[in-house]
Amino acid sequence: MKKIASVAIAGTLFLAGGAAHADNTGCGLGTMLWDGQSGIAQDLLAVTTNGTSANQLFGITSGTLGCEHGAVITADASRFMSDNMEQVARDMSNGGGEALETLATLIGIDEAHHGAFFAHAQGNFEQIFPSENVTAGEALRNLETTMAGDIVLARYTV
Repeated sequence: MKKIASVAIAGTLFLAGGAAHADNTGCGLGTMLWDGQSGIAQDLLAVTTNGTSANQLFGITSGTLGCEHGAVITADASRFMSDNMEQVARDMSNGGGEALETLATLIGIDEAHHGAFFAHAQGNFEQIFPSENVTAGEALRNLETTMAGDIVLARYTV
């Protein structure tokens, strides 16, 4: 069993090697642990630590672990939504939660407006997620469309 697990991990690391670059490890505990080191192995360890321990959610929302609070890149919000759509949908339906907090930060919503964003997301859940087959990209576009009609949140739309 250990041999199969080792082969699977080695294969995953080999295949993921092409996707890891020195500046693409993101923020989080893994990035901090391997700070200043270079190489594919170190990048993979940093990315794996960041991804498996879910510490980036905490780092992004708290501005710790090397994550900049409010450092907004649209691609990050899209990637986050793609990777965490179920959690985001659950948080939206509940009117708050860590995944929704992280999405708000990635979109660039000021902390003072997070409450309005959470209430808006919950109140417009049916328009944002009109079916269980909606894609992450469609859900983000739907969110932006509904935000455009909100007096407080319209400033965060393109």
